[in-house]
Amino acid sequence: MNIGKIKSQLRTIPNFPKPGIMFRDITTVLKNPESLRELSDGLTVYYKDKGITKVLGIESRGFILGAIIANNINAGFIPVRKPGKLPAEVVSQSYRKEYGTDTIEIHKDALCPDDVVLIQDDLMATGGTMKAAYDLCVKLGIKKIFINCVIELVDLKGRDLFPSDTEIYCPIVYEGE
Repeated sequence: MNIGKIKSQLRTIPNFPKPGIMFRDITTVLKNPESLRELSDGLTVYYKDKGITKVLGIESRGFILGAIIANNINAGFIPVRKPGKLPAEVVSQSYRKEYGTDTIEIHKDALCPDDVVLIQDDLMATGGTMKAAYDLCVKLGIKKIFINCVIELVDLKGRDLFPSDTEIYCPIVYEGE
């Protein structure tokens, strides 16, 4: 995977969604078929032999690559949604993020303790959303959880929220940028 090429196609939007935030927009990579293929193929190769049975995609950009990776590695796909979006019984987790608080949910019957889970999103900043998804997996008895974000803002120390043995892979890193 050509990380430099993919990183060069990301768009940075200052002061979104609030003043002081430098939003890293992955949609400029996703709209390019070659870049989308390169990114999804690279992530597929990385995860194909890890025994993953379910990929959790976090609303909404995590749905895109999450579903592609799940398909490519022959795993199921589970949407992680904002409250009120899932039709059956759910498990919820509230969390703090860099610009407020929020809650995410998954269907209560989405996972079983034998599953090996990959949690997929586009970006890890302070790690609140990803940690909430991780905590949902733990509530449902999952023992092996992998984490992937395409982009990591390392200065915000999101990965510090996770146990040290959690495998976190973020191919594009921003340090103080």
